[in-house]
Amino acid sequence: MIKAVFLDWFNTLACYEPPHYQLHSQACQQLGIEVSPEEIMEGVLLADKYFFEENALSPVEKRNPEEKAKVYYRYQEIVLTEAGVNAPKELILKIMKKVSELSKEMTFVLFDDVLTTLKVLKEQKFILGMITNLTSDMKPICRELGLEPYLDFVVTSGEVGSDKPEPTIFLAALARAGVNASEAVHVGDQYKLDVVGARGVGISPVLIDRYDLYLDTSDCPRIRNLTELAQYL
Repeated sequence: MIKAVFLDWFNTLACYEPPHYQLHSQACQQLGIEVSPEEIMEGVLLADKYFFEENALSPVEKRNPEEKAKVYYRYQEIVLTEAGVNAPKELILKIMKKVSELSKEMTFVLFDDVLTTLKVLKEQKFILGMITNLTSDMKPICRELGLEPYLDFVVTSGEVGSDKPEPTIFLAALARAGVNASEAVHVGDQYKLDVVGARGVGISPVLIDRYDLYLDTSDCPRIRNLTELAQYL
């Protein structure tokens, strides 16, 4: 019997506003590069996937400056390649700098299905927790976005000194919830971080694939939005 539902943060509960792809598109336009917003969006989704897979191998923020720079450079390269832009290194670095400047105005917003789903789950007496690889204190943003009444706890990588897919962060969530692994479900958008990580400690994973990046994945439940979650609880 499932007693607890754990949820990832980025692309599960929340996304950026303005969307990250808009910043890349704007940066290109300001530098005189013609790009299609749709292709830039596809590029950002693929680049996000690359970044999270790299993070699963070794937390990017904990790498030395040279290795970290390589990951961010490759990220930007993927975005541009998908948009059909064959940019030299100097131009890629200029775009990276411009995107960084524009990102200062970026904030988080919830997906439309989040609060209604959490309200229903709370009414059904599920223990609700968030597991995130972010290191910052999530209490202010949870309060601001109206998540506080629904979440029983938040476990961050900064708090436990461990990132998904490592077992420690999932075990910490189980301890906070006071349940066994067989009594919990974890919902997240990254296969290696969320599915592999949860399964590694015996938690049932559900892959939320809002952008159809994992169409070929068949070894775990796959949903496109949180309203589809109920059938797996």
